[in-house]
Amino acid sequence: MSRHVLVLSGPNLAALGSREPEIYGTLTLADIHDQVSAAAADLGLTVDCRQTDDEAELVGWLHEAARASWDVVLNPAAFTHYSYAVGDACAHLVGCGSRLVEVHLSNPAARESFRHTSVVGRSATGTVAGFGAGSYLLALRALAGPSAAANRDDRG
Repeated sequence: MSRHVLVLSGPNLAALGSREPEIYGTLTLADIHDQVSAAAADLGLTVDCRQTDDEAELVGWLHEAARASWDVVLNPAAFTHYSYAVGDACAHLVGCGSRLVEVHLSNPAARESFRHTSVVGRSATGTVAGFGAGSYLLALRALAGPSAAANRDDRG
């Protein structure tokens, strides 16, 4: 039986392909979802890809994943920097035993200073940023491997 992974994308990501292609690339979110689905099949994972511009809907999906014990790949987009509701839902998800990989197409640390803080990162099992659509694929590879707890190095 394959593991189920919820792949969530936040606000404005439905505009990928035409939105600031010099930063986010020319692939559409549908293109990324196609790549994610193909990679998941190769890794023995089942994925459900969703996108929303609505904070409450995203929080609801995170709670759904927590109840179902699904791992999550999350590109919180602008919610990364200010949505304590999304951050708290991520903490709940991880507290319930699911793994969470925060992803970003660009590298927030190399951009404007307001993008340097993530309210999601404090709960994330890991973060992948700056690899375009490949960030999603790297996150899937991480989740397909052994559990994060087995790989954790408490020495820092």
